[in-house]
Amino acid sequence: SDKLKDLLELLPEHDLPEDLKSKNCKRCVVVGSGGILHGSELGHLLNQFDIVIRLNDAPVQGYTDHVGNKTTIRMTYPEGAPLSEHEYPPASLFVAVLFKRVDFNWLQAMVKNETL
Repeated sequence: SDKLKDLLELLPEHDLPEDLKSKNCKRCVVVGSGGILHGSELGHLLNQFDIVIRLNDAPVQGYTDHVGNKTTIRMTYPEGAPLSEHEYPPASLFVAVLFKRVDFNWLQAMVKNETL
């Protein structure tokens, strides 16, 4: 718990982006990464949701006909986090799901710009 407290002290305080705070979130969809949408051609329907939450690091590019191309929030474990800042879509929010000790070590390394 001490490590977590120390880590939280390092993080800047941020609120949700204004465009997310202003949404009423009337229609949300969670898109997993299991591949069940492949061949579905539901991309146009998924893009119509107000908020699209994507889990893990499932690809969108090349599959937009089936999975859409809208991403409001991307949630993943640290090992699925994009490796380059260019992989973070500027209009989406990345949420790291932390629960293992190594996940907290990863976050600390990211915040302090350290090598793992």
